Amino acid sequence: MSAGILATMASVAQTGIEPISGPIGIEPISAPVDGAVPTPEITWAALLPLIILGLGGLLLLTLSSLLKRKAPRALYPIWTIATAVLAVASVVPVWAKVQGFNSILWWDFRDLWWQPATTAPGPFSTLGGAYGVDGFSLFVTVLICCAVILTTLLISGYLQREELDGPEPYALLLLAATGGVVMAGANDLIVLFLGLETISIAVYVLAASHLRRAQSQEAGLKYFILGGFSSAFFLYGIAMVYGATGTTNLVLIKSSLAESIPRHDLLLLVGFAMLLVGFGFKVAAVPFHSWSPDVYDGAPSPVVAFMASAVKVAGFAALVRVFVAGFGQYAADWQPLIYALAVLSLVVGSSLAIVQTNVKRTLAYSSISHAGFILIAVEAASETGTAAVLFYAAAYTFMVAGSFGVATLVGRAGDGRHSLDDYKGLGRTNPVLAGTLTIFLLAQAGVPFTVGFVAKFYAVIAAVQAGSAALGVVAMLSAVIAAFLYLRIIVAMYMAEGDDGGSDAPADPADHIHVPRPAAAALAICVLVTIGFGLFPGWLTDMAADSTVVLVEQGSTDASTALPGGQTLIVDDEGNLVPAGDGAVAPTEASDPSADPATGDGAVEAPQVQDPAAAEGTASVERP
Repeated sequence: MSAGILATMASVAQTGIEPISGPIGIEPISAPVDGAVPTPEITWAALLPLIILGLGGLLLLTLSSLLKRKAPRALYPIWTIATAVLAVASVVPVWAKVQGFNSILWWDFRDLWWQPATTAPGPFSTLGGAYGVDGFSLFVTVLICCAVILTTLLISGYLQREELDGPEPYALLLLAATGGVVMAGANDLIVLFLGLETISIAVYVLAASHLRRAQSQEAGLKYFILGGFSSAFFLYGIAMVYGATGTTNLVLIKSSLAESIPRHDLLLLVGFAMLLVGFGFKVAAVPFHSWSPDVYDGAPSPVVAFMASAVKVAGFAALVRVFVAGFGQYAADWQPLIYALAVLSLVVGSSLAIVQTNVKRTLAYSSISHAGFILIAVEAASETGTAAVLFYAAAYTFMVAGSFGVATLVGRAGDGRHSLDDYKGLGRTNPVLAGTLTIFLLAQAGVPFTVGFVAKFYAVIAAVQAGSAALGVVAMLSAVIAAFLYLRIIVAMYMAEGDDGGSDAPADPADHIHVPRPAAAALAICVLVTIGFGLFPGWLTDMAADSTVVLVEQGSTDASTALPGGQTLIVDDEGNLVPAGDGAVAPTEASDPSADPATGDGAVEAPQVQDPAAAEGTASVERP
C-alpha cells in the first residue's frame, strides 16, 4: 500500500496532474508548484514548551560531558528547574491566543514576533495537523512541568544521600516530560506513539537508576518487559484503526466516523480494545496494574513521585484526546469498556491497599484506586467529564508528589525503610513531617476542605450527569474502604504502641530525619496547593473548565471543529473562531482557481460532516 502511495505522489510531482481526492475525510493531494517539496506549516511559538524541555535535557547532557567533574553539585537541579519554569512561561502567550486574550496582568502579547493579534484566536494545530494546541494540551503541559519541578526538588537531596550524583536523572526527567507533552497534544496516533515511547523509555531507566539496590534493577526490568508488551498492543490498535478508517489523524478519523459507518466496523472495535490495553497499562488500571506495586516499591522514591504524577497525567491526557475527542461518535461502544476498568480499579485498588504492610505498595494500590476515579470522569465523555479529569489530575499531582516526598525522607539511606513499622512514632520524633503526610493522606481520602475532596466530588458529579449514577455510588463506597488504609498509616505515626499488627516496639525518639531544603520546599508547595485549592477551588475549576480539548485541522480556515460536548466551532469571515448555530456544519471545499463559478466545473467537493445519528443505515464508501 505504501509503495502505491509513493508511486502516486511521484506521478503527481512529475506530471503536474490535477489534484486527486483521497479516502473519506482526507484532503486532496495537490501537485507541488515548480517542483517544490511540500512541507508542513509549523507554528514555532506553539512548540516552545516542547522544544525547551527536549533541548534542555540534551544541553544538560552536553554540558555535563564538557565539565565532567568540575560542575558544581547544584548546577543540574537548578538547570532542570529553570528549564521547566521557562517551559511554563512559554505556555502563557500560547494560552492567551487559544483563549482569545490580548494580555494577562502586565504582559501584553500583541507585540510578540508571531503576532497573535493578527491571527484568529482559538485552538489550532501545527506540524501538518499532527499536533494540536488547545487549552487541554496546554493545561497538561503545565502540570507535567510542575511534576518535573517537584521531582527535581525531591531527587536532588536523594541523590546526594545515596551517593548517586550525576546529570543523568535530571536529563531523563526533562526528556520524559517532553514525551508527556507530545502525548498531551498529539492529533495523530503515530505521533502519540512516539511520545508514549519517549516517556516510557526514560522512566524505564529512571526506575532502575539506583545501581546499588537489587529491587531497583528488578523494578526497571519488570516495567520494561510489561511496558514493551503493552506498547505492542497499542501499536496493533493503531493498525486496526488505520485499517478501518484509512488514516491515523484524529481529525480525519473523527470526520470519517461522522460521515459514514466504516465497512470494517469490527476492525475498529478491536482497535479500540487494543488501544485501551496500552492506555490501561500506562495509567495502571485493573487488570493492567500488576506492574505497579512492584515497580513503585523497588524504584527510587522520587522517581515514583514522577511516575505517579507526570506519567499518569500524560496517559489520561492521551486517553481523553483519543477516545473522547477522536472517537466520540462511537462513545456507546467504548464507554462500557471504560466503565468496567473504572469499577475494577476502584474495587481492587482500595481492597488490596488495606492489606499491605509496606507504605509504598499501599500508595501504589491507592494510585490504582485514584485511576478508577479519573476513569469515571473519562467514561462520562462530556465537557464536565473532561474538566473533572483535568482537575483530578492537577490535584493528584501535588497530593501524590507530597506523599512520596515524605516516603523519600522516611526511607533514609538505602531507601529501604518503607514498612509500616518504620512510620511508628513519627508524630513524636518528626511532628512536622508526620503532619505533612497526614494532610496528604486525608486529602487522598477525600476529607472536606482538601483538594482531594473537590476532585472526587467533581468526578462523581460528571458521572451522575452522564447517567452513570451507579458508577458514582461504587466510587463513593470504594472511597470509604480506602479511607481505612490512610487512617492506618496516620494511626501508626501518632500511636507509638503499634498498629493493628500488634507490634509494641516504640519508635526511637532520637531518630530525627534530616529534611533537605529543596525537599522541604517541595513539600511546602504541595501542602499549599492541597489545602489552598481545597478551600478555594474556584480558580482551578475555572481553568479546568476552560481547557477544552478541540480537534482542529491545520490550514482549514472554514472547516468546522466538533467539541466533545457537541458544540461546533467555525472560523467566520473575519478570521475569528465562533460557535456555529445548532446543527450548523461548515463544509470544506477545495476548488481549482480556473473553475467556472456558474457551473462549478473543476471544483473538488469535500464530503459534508453528518450527524452520527443520521449516518445510521448508510453504506460507507469503500476506500482504496
